Amino acid sequence: MSDVSLDAGPGDMLSDAPSAFARYEAIRPRLPVARYPAQSLHLSSLDEVADQVDGFLLDAFGVLNVGETAIPGAVARMASLRRRGKRLAVLTNAASYTRDQLLAKYHRLGFDFTADEVVASRDVAVARLEAIAPGATWAAIAAAGDTFADIPAHLVDALADPAAFDRADAILFLSTARWSPALQRRLALALDRRPRPLVIANPDLVAPREGGLTLEPGLFGHDLLDALPGLEVHWFGKPFPEAFAEGIARTGLAPDRLAMVGDTLHTDVLGGAAAGCRSVLVTDHGLFAGRATAPFIAASGIVPDFIVPSP
Repeated sequence: MSDVSLDAGPGDMLSDAPSAFARYEAIRPRLPVARYPAQSLHLSSLDEVADQVDGFLLDAFGVLNVGETAIPGAVARMASLRRRGKRLAVLTNAASYTRDQLLAKYHRLGFDFTADEVVASRDVAVARLEAIAPGATWAAIAAAGDTFADIPAHLVDALADPAAFDRADAILFLSTARWSPALQRRLALALDRRPRPLVIANPDLVAPREGGLTLEPGLFGHDLLDALPGLEVHWFGKPFPEAFAEGIARTGLAPDRLAMVGDTLHTDVLGGAAAGCRSVLVTDHGLFAGRATAPFIAASGIVPDFIVPSP
């Protein structure tokens, strides 16, 4: 389920943290509004953060894993937090996978999360499809092999039959694994001719993998919205509130007793702060790996409560 390469379409220049950061700043007016601390507290690990909170919402990419590889020490860190009685929930924008597939992946990497501790943006989006377009036929942009068995709606694989972009009542964007500039143009033309709801189930612009950054559905959703300003777009996943509400509810804790842990400012830190949680930026893995984060924090004004090099 690898995503589209970085030589495609609107993201052909998003090859590193500065370019991704610039695009996130450009679409900032579309993101939630949050308040931040005056400055961050630098700590050595999440074990030190745990002295100040009762639980954690955990991004996956850049915090638990990079692509299909567990981050060194992350499995042991989760075990340490559990021994201290801290509640954990994974809050991921990986909409290409069902929750069962995600759980199997985490177990394969050595983590012991339960199904109730995994909140995927796919699930958050799917639960709202009927309210957005009752009885609709959805054109689904998904990874190869996605059967949609977990989705209680009528879906058509739009990558197998691109004419579905014209026939469908609404569009569901789950994955960029088979996406291309030509398909992006075709979708834009179809929505221009007949505007319909577009659901983006992964608001990320990019994601860190072993080979570098990949382009994610959020990037293409914002490109469509730039081209078609009146387009009806529904965003589900970090930094938007529905995903955080679900993750917070899974822990049973008040938001201010939780810390959202992530590798990005505009999704993890901003979204966590907007939800009333504290926030932790992980710097040695993910988007900012190998870079000083202070210039990005200063330029954006998105200030995490805590900064740790690794979980």
